[in-house]
Amino acid sequence: MPITADYIRIADEIVADVSAKKLKPGDKLPSITQLATTHMVSPSTVKQVYVRLEALRVIWRHQGKGVFVNDPKLWMREP
Repeated sequence: MPITADYIRIADEIVADVSAKKLKPGDKLPSITQLATTHMVSPSTVKQVYVRLEALRVIWRHQGKGVFVNDPKLWMREP
């Protein structure tokens, strides 16, 4: 079984939580520090998670307010 990079695994978990309705559009995600602690990874790994999810439009950032789940209808689909 291939080893998946932590940032891909965590990003996939967030996407799965949205699909399972554990997270809904508009929900605020934890801070980088909180998510790093929860998943026992470095803050730089969580930054990679957020960069990946933002590129796919799964999340959006609001300066000074946080990171939020975007409506799945607006997500980009990977080719």
